[in-house]
Amino acid sequence: MMPTGPRNAITDVAGLKVGNAQDHRLKSGVSAVVCDQPAVAAVQVLGGAPGTRETDLLEPHNTVQTVDAIILSGGSAFGLDAASGAQAALREMGRGFPVGNLNIPIIPTAILFDLINGGDKDWGVYPPYRELGYQAVQAAALEFATGTAGAGTGALTAGFKGGLGTASTVLDNGITIGALVAVNALGSVTIGTSGHFWAAPFEDGSEFGGLGMPQPFPRDARDLRIKFRDGQRETQNTTIAVIATDAALTKAEAKRLAIAAHDGFSRAIWPSHTPLDGDLVFALATGASGKTVSLPDFIDLGAAAASTMARAIARGVYDAVAAENDLLPTWGSRKGRG
Repeated sequence: MMPTGPRNAITDVAGLKVGNAQDHRLKSGVSAVVCDQPAVAAVQVLGGAPGTRETDLLEPHNTVQTVDAIILSGGSAFGLDAASGAQAALREMGRGFPVGNLNIPIIPTAILFDLINGGDKDWGVYPPYRELGYQAVQAAALEFATGTAGAGTGALTAGFKGGLGTASTVLDNGITIGALVAVNALGSVTIGTSGHFWAAPFEDGSEFGGLGMPQPFPRDARDLRIKFRDGQRETQNTTIAVIATDAALTKAEAKRLAIAAHDGFSRAIWPSHTPLDGDLVFALATGASGKTVSLPDFIDLGAAAASTMARAIARGVYDAVAAENDLLPTWGSRKGRG
């Protein structure tokens, strides 16, 4: 098994920081992945119900090659306001795409649906996501909270609270890959009624409980009536993520990396990519390692993207903590962990 980076987090990828801002009364929040220098970026959307901003420019045939940050936000369409706050924070730092005498920060954004999760959404005239986006960028650092934090604050899955997860992998050639994901899936991250994670084959040590695969394999593992237990509503969906590497990639290669990372969704959530999920992966390539990737090495990079993403998804649910007015239990409370 390939080792993790020192933090086992997306910030093991040189050139990236992460900041969270959340409102626990609201049961929602924002996570910002901030690039020290503009990074090559791409996106792949495979869910049927996405909510996004500035994703068209990420296609390989379009002009802008790099971005300044990525925003993952709760709040459904209201959460797209988080990009405006993040843009204001980065503009204060002098960051952005130069146009004449102006700098325009480029911040692709994706949202998840957490409007019906027990939080108080009576925010008045304007939703709070612009301010949360500003705060998330200001909080960007190498160390950051996971679980019930940032964009994962109000996340739910089938049966358990969701959350914000992260993981990293260092390949044999020295290239690092990292994932950040807000897990709010229609499907389940656990196998049947057990506490075993679908992502167990990729677990590093005991990073999400060390339970491995169940023996014998549960008969209810594929029972969708089990997957949508505990009153899960069809509207509370979408898993949004960032896969990042310190390799030097083109936009087309970054697009291929985002596609590969979606395999991690399929390894960790069943079912995934449904018509009621907005499943999306952004890819970032900082180039900080100075290393390019040959075709054979890219196969390894894509495999690592999938396994790292699967681990991050399980960790997001594993790290969630209980809060007032929760609609669903945490994995830890249901399975007897603290």
